[in-house]
Amino acid sequence: MKVFNLILAVLFALFAIVQLNDADPWLWFTLYIFVAAVSAMAAFGIYRMWAIIVGMLICVVWMGTLVPEFINWIEMGMPTITGQMKATEPQIELTREFLGLFLAGTALVFHFFRGRKESRVEG
Repeated sequence: MKVFNLILAVLFALFAIVQLNDADPWLWFTLYIFVAAVSAMAAFGIYRMWAIIVGMLICVVWMGTLVPEFINWIEMGMPTITGQMKATEPQIELTREFLGLFLAGTALVFHFFRGRKESRVEG
């Protein structure tokens, strides 16, 4: 698990760095660097459950604001969102944001369950 968590930490740190050229970099940089930090700590067996829960809640609420656009994208037949880096239509950017939140949230859910398992083993 240590190697997997370190890989997650590096990936999310890279995601954070890439966000620095975005229109709203600090929101995304903060989210991704937070997930990177949680992953790095998990690699060493450190789980701050309250922080993981807060992070999951932020992801869920933020995703909730994007659900209508994500559904709209699906109803449009899921046109490509990877054709070019610059989002020319709003649903491209909003769908990418939704999927980014999904990835971050999934990593946090993984750490939540792993942290619960680790605390049961130790306690």
